[in-house]
Amino acid sequence: MTPALAAAVVLALLGLPVLLVCGYLGALALLSRPLPAPPPPSPATLRFDIVVPAHDESLGIAATVTSLLAIDYPADLRRVVVVADNCSDDTAAKARAAGATVLERTDTERRGKGFALFHAFEWSLAQGFADACCVVDADTLASKNLLSAYAARLAKGANAMQAHYGVANPNASWRTRLMRIALAMFHQVRSTARERLGVSCGLRGNGMCFSSALLREVPHDAFSIVEDVEYGIRIGQRGHRVWWVGEADVLGEMVSGEAASRSQRSRWEHGRAELVKQHGWPLLSKALKTRNGMLLDLAMDVLVPPLSRVVLAAGAGLIASWALALLWPSPAVVAPLSLFTACAMALFLYVTAGWLHSRTGLRGLMDLAFAPAYVAWKVALGLRGKAGQKPSAWVRTTRENETRP
Repeated sequence: MTPALAAAVVLALLGLPVLLVCGYLGALALLSRPLPAPPPPSPATLRFDIVVPAHDESLGIAATVTSLLAIDYPADLRRVVVVADNCSDDTAAKARAAGATVLERTDTERRGKGFALFHAFEWSLAQGFADACCVVDADTLASKNLLSAYAARLAKGANAMQAHYGVANPNASWRTRLMRIALAMFHQVRSTARERLGVSCGLRGNGMCFSSALLREVPHDAFSIVEDVEYGIRIGQRGHRVWWVGEADVLGEMVSGEAASRSQRSRWEHGRAELVKQHGWPLLSKALKTRNGMLLDLAMDVLVPPLSRVVLAAGAGLIASWALALLWPSPAVVAPLSLFTACAMALFLYVTAGWLHSRTGLRGLMDLAFAPAYVAWKVALGLRGKAGQKPSAWVRTTRENETRP
C-alpha cells in the first residue's frame, strides 16, 4: 500500500463518523421548512401551574411573574408558582408581591433546578388543581398564547410539549446575536424537523409542559445539570414523545459578557458530556435492538457533539484532504476529499437553516463572520473544562441588568 493510499484510507475512516453527524444535521435542515398550521385553540377548560424555579433572582423575578400573569388565559385556570430554592436574597418576597404563589425550599444537600422542579411538581400533584405543569425560567418573558397553545396540544393527546425557546436580548452584543442563530439551529431547526418526523422534539429546559398524568406516571426525578434532556430520555423510553409548540415563545435573557458566558457554557458542556456517558450509547443500543425510531433520534440528539467540535472536525478533515491531494496526487484521495466536502455542504445547509429561522436578516449574516472566533472560544473552553472542577448543579448566571452601569 502506497503512503498516499494509506493516508487516504485513514482520513476516510476518520471521516465516516463526522459524515454521519453532519448528514444527520443536514437532513434535519432540509426537513425544517415551516410546519402546517398549528391546531386551533380549544375552549379554555384545562388548568395550569406555571412553575418558575428561582435561585437568587430578586432583580428580575417580578418582571417574569408579571409576564406570566399577563398570558391570555382565564385567571382562575392558571397559577404562577415560584420555587424560591436555597435563596439568600428576597426573591420569595418580590415574587409574592408580584402575585405569584411561592414555595420556599431550603436544602443545602439536594441543590439544583431538578430538585426544585421535583418539589414543585409533587406539590402541584398533591394540590390536585392543575391538569398540566409548565416550566418557565426566572429570566424569561412568555408570549401571551403560551397556555392556549399547550391546551390545544393536550386536547389532541399530548403529554409533553416544548415551546420555542429564544433570545430576549439579541442586540446586547455580537455574542447574543450569534446565540440567537445558534438557538434557532438547536431549537427551531431540530425541533421542527423532528416534529415533522413524528418523533420527540426534545426538552430544552425553558418552556416545557407536562400533563399531570405524565408526571404521575414518570416522576420528574432528574437531577443532573441537564435535567431537561435526562427527563426527555426517560419519558421517551416510556413511549411518550415531546410535541413541538413553535407558535408560542419563551424568551430568555442570554449573557453577553465573556466571563458569564464561559461559566454558563462550561456547565452545559459538562452536563451533556456526563449525559453521553450515562445514556447516549445505551440508548443507541436499545434503539437499534428494538428498531425504535424515536429512541434512535433521542440517542442521536445526545450523541451529536456541540456544533463547534463538528465544524472543527469537518474543517480539519477538509484541509487535510486538500493537503494530501497536493502533496501526493492520487485517485485514492478522491474518497476523503468527497466525504469531507459532503460534510461541509451539510453543515452549510444546517447553519443557513438556523440563520433563516432566526430572522436576523443581513445583520445576523454579518455576525456569522464572528463564528470562527466563537468556535475557537468554545473549543478552548471545552479543553479547559476537562481539567477543571466539576460544576455545581445550581450556579446562578450573572444577568445583564447586573452588569450595566
